[in-house]
Amino acid sequence: MAVIHHTDLRPTKLELLTSWLPSRPWYGGGQDDQGEPELAKSGGFRLDDPRGEVGIEFIVVTDASGPHPTTYLVPLTYRGAPLDGLEHALVGTMEHGVLGRRWAYDGCHDPVLVAQLLGLIEGRVQAQDQNTSDTPDREITCSYVGEGAASALSAPASAFTTTATDDQDGTALALPHGAALRLHRALQPAQNDPPVLPQGATGRVSGSWRMPDGTSARGLFAVLHTGFGRDRGAAPTTH
Repeated sequence: MAVIHHTDLRPTKLELLTSWLPSRPWYGGGQDDQGEPELAKSGGFRLDDPRGEVGIEFIVVTDASGPHPTTYLVPLTYRGAPLDGLEHALVGTMEHGVLGRRWAYDGCHDPVLVAQLLGLIEGRVQAQDQNTSDTPDREITCSYVGEGAASALSAPASAFTTTATDDQDGTALALPHGAALRLHRALQPAQNDPPVLPQGATGRVSGSWRMPDGTSARGLFAVLHTGFGRDRGAAPTTH
């Protein structure tokens, strides 16, 4: 299990994201008079790296710089050394009060995060509380429909070759065996709880976050398409 260190970070995660978010195609703009987002943490969760080397965090932040606050999902990985080939996905570096220098990456490009996110969807991985060590996060719910996707996609992280593409709607990940994973970046409250599995999808992750008025909202974080599932007569599982 990952150990959560309550210590100083310089710069902070929100400071890193303040300069990085406007460079993303899915960022909705609305910067303040200083030309930058006005961010506040609104939620999130963590996943464990089985090897204990990579920090994996899904941060939910709300940007209040525009006329209508917008909430974003930002998956990040934290590493103790730069990762070759991921220079384009580097969000920035931070000085951690316990662990020293940390390299923060856009997690959609990091094979360790992608492997663990697929494990979460398929029920092999448990979401962890964002702020407390060794504590499951029960607010994160998943559903999975299929009988073949687990064996096809549960490869070790080192075997993953993914292509992550940002667009105005979010981030699309092309996975092995023709599978695809889409992460919702600008989050929208769902009409149903739990959110309905989209047509043709075989899995999803949903969670909650705090709205600017203090209320809680739930919505889709990620949706998986594998080509397996309903057409093979499999029953859905939820967890």
